[in-house]
This record gives sequence, structure tokens and C-alpha cells, in this order.
Amino acid sequence: MSGYNPIFLVILSLVIGFVIRWLLFKTGLIQSIRKALRRVQDLFHVHQFLKVPEFNEAMQRNHFHRKLSLYLHSLPSLEDADFTNLVSGHDHNDIVLRLDPNQTIQDNFLGATLFWFQQPDRISSFVLKIRQTDKRRILRQYLRHINTVADEMENQRKRHLRLFMNVDPGEGSRGETRWRSVPFTHPATFETIAMEKDLKNRIKSDIESFLKAKQYYRKLGRAWKRSFLLYGASGTGKSSFVAAMANFLRYDVYDVDLSKIRCDSDLKFLLMETTAKSIVVIEDLDRFLEPQTESAVSVRGIQSFMDGILSACCGEERVMVFTMNSKEWVDPNLMRPGRVDVHIHFPVCDFSAFKTLASSYLGVREHKLFAQVEDIFRQGASLSPAEISELMIANRNSPSRAIKSVIGALQSDGDGRKYAEMIGRQIGVDDVDVPSFGGDELSTVKDSRKFYGFFKKRNGRRTNYPKIQPLGPTIDKN
Repeated sequence: MSGYNPIFLVILSLVIGFVIRWLLFKTGLIQSIRKALRRVQDLFHVHQFLKVPEFNEAMQRNHFHRKLSLYLHSLPSLEDADFTNLVSGHDHNDIVLRLDPNQTIQDNFLGATLFWFQQPDRISSFVLKIRQTDKRRILRQYLRHINTVADEMENQRKRHLRLFMNVDPGEGSRGETRWRSVPFTHPATFETIAMEKDLKNRIKSDIESFLKAKQYYRKLGRAWKRSFLLYGASGTGKSSFVAAMANFLRYDVYDVDLSKIRCDSDLKFLLMETTAKSIVVIEDLDRFLEPQTESAVSVRGIQSFMDGILSACCGEERVMVFTMNSKEWVDPNLMRPGRVDVHIHFPVCDFSAFKTLASSYLGVREHKLFAQVEDIFRQGASLSPAEISELMIANRNSPSRAIKSVIGALQSDGDGRKYAEMIGRQIGVDDVDVPSFGGDELSTVKDSRKFYGFFKKRNGRRTNYPKIQPLGPTIDKN
């Protein structure tokens, strides 16, 4: 029997090897073989399991769990998991992978192989499977590595801010956070808000000084936090100022709704779940302090929230902001130094704020009608920045028409119907754009007041407007 040709045997071996390789990698057999080999290896090693829960025994958020989640979802091995979830990322066009419960992903560090899986439970938990010999050798270094990588990722993601809102305790099950979040995309900046330039610079300087004062606060034995009181009529720009502050600091925003809080302790738990580098906001605080208002939160609870022991322990690297329409009848003890560091008054719009709005909304820095607008402001007429901005938006295609509409609104003392009648008679404009709602054309001023809730009590006489300070909003450091 003649022997086979050696060349034929070589070619046959190559073909068989190629077919086997194709079967292994194209049919998924290689994954099954790897899992089988892993089980065999596990028989000869002792493993330990380390659990990382989302909340600790006191139901406080475990910040390492958040960092670990960032780290694990960045691992390339996540793509090799048998089952993963596809979810949208920070940008609407981004699709990212998320680990599914009971699915295992592999990580390698200093020659050791580690396995993570997410435990299916009401409280999210990650579990680490590590060989006992590797644990003694690399665990501490591995945990530091996770912290370092997660911190770098968080710094990169800080450009994607979040707005957190508290929910009613009954809306979530035990173990779930009381905060729900959405992307914070408010475009306001210190350059776009209507505020006197010198005042903006003073506020920005105060904030920058706070950011650099961590060691100084520690030396004084004080919590590293800053609190602001913003007070003024509705529509004067308090909410936009908070958004501008968040964009300037690159801090997340926690918006506390007191109507969804059941007791003082509930307010404390919310503070415990906030994170560092955040702005904690309570809007319209004076409304909840009114005697006739039924609120589950007491004045004592709010005072403790401002400067209590818990605030000192859980308020590090945070900015607290409280807004009010007026602080005249509020107990001064609530706003004493230590509870509120900076008071900023937001008056109705003056000429300086008007010029800022004209620059932002119309792209106009100087105009022949500015002298007329300034003269009307000097006579005591006024509108809120929100009302003026709505007029400018409605007539943004024609700066002259927009400014004339503001003049008409100022001369009519804010009455919507008078304004609509006076536009053609006093200003000489035949057509002024106004928003249309449901087919009915209404005055822009009237609509903006209805939308924002800017209703003023009228007594048949011309309103006596308060004297506007030369700097517009005023900042008082306590």
C-alpha cells in the first residue's frame, strides 16, 4: 500500500485546522470551551465573593457602587456577555451597553482574572468573584484602580449635568432612591442673564473663592458649603440665575419639592442622598412659611436643613440656594449668618437689564430707541425680565419692532389690552407680532403673565414702583 503524499497531508492538515477554527469562532463553541475550562480551573481554587450594594444598612447611598457601575460598564468584556441591555446615552444618538442581572463579565488586573455579576434584587448590588490567593495580592490595588478610573470618567462626564427631583415616598419601593433625574440642558449663563455687569463679577468672584477654600473651611472647622438667598418678584430671573450658576460651577442640581415631603426627617434623608459638587435648591420657600399654608415640614426642620449637624456632615462641597418672592415678613432668624451667606435681590427690570436682554435676544447693543426706553424707565414704569424677553422673542425678526413693543407695554403700565390698542396709536406700528394660543391672539404681556403666573394686584391707581438700586440686583454678604 503506497504512502500518502507529504504535501497532500500538509494541505489536508491546514484545511482541517481552518475548519476547526471556523467552527470554534463562528459557531460560539470557543465560548463554551472557555466556560468549561474555567469550571475545571475553579475546582482547584478557593474563591471569595465580595458584595457592593447600592445602599448601606442605614439606607444611605453607597458612592463606591456608583463608581463601580461606571467602571464595569466601560469594560470591553461587556460586549462578550451573553445578555446585555441597550440603552440611550447622554446624547440622543448614543446607544450604550448595560449589564443585565445574573450576567458575568470578566476583568483582568496584574495577572489576576476577576469576575463581576449584578445580583437580581430590589436593591442593586454588584458581586465580585476573586480567587483567595489573588485577593491577598491585588485587592486593595484593584479597588484603588477602580476609584481612579471612575473619577477620571466622572470628570469627563461632568459636562453632562443632571437635574434631580424628589418623588413622593409612596412612589418608590424600599431601597430605591428618592431622586429621579433628567439631563440638565438649561442654556443660561452669567453672560446671558439680565444683571448688572459689576454685580455678576462680584458673584462669580465669590463663587470662585468658595471653590478654592476647602482647606480654609477645614481650618475654621466649618462645613465646606455656601448658601444663597435669591428674593424678588416672579419673573425677575431667579431660576435662570440658578441655572447659570450650575453651568458656571459644572454642578448637578437637586430641586427639592417641599410638597412631596412628609416630615422633617424625610427632608434630612433627601439631603443624605445628594452628592458632592451639587446645588441643592428650594424654590418659593416663603410660600411654605406662610401661616395659612399646610406643610409637613416645620420651620425648625428647615433651619436644621440649612445649618444642622446633618447639613454639616452631608453638605460638603455643595451650594444651597433658597428663593423667595419677598423676605420682608420672614423670620430674620431663618436668614441669619451661618444659615444664609449671601442675599441677592432681583428687582423688576431696569434699563441696564433691558440692554442685556436686547443684546441676548435681539443681538442689539445700541439702538436709536434706547434713549426713549431709558426715559420711560426713569419715570418709574417697569416690567419683569421674563415679560420683556417674551416681547423680544415674539418680535425677534425685527429689533425695532421688538423695542417698540416693549415701549408700548411700559407706557401701558403692563395692561395687555391697553398695550394692544396703543401700539398703533402711539408708536405708529401697524403690525406687531404676538403669540397665538388656540387661535386667539392675545397680548404678549398678558400671555406671559398667565404662563408664568405674574399677576399684579391693581387698585385703580398707577402702581408705585419701588426705587431700583443703581446696581440692579443687590448682593449682601452676611
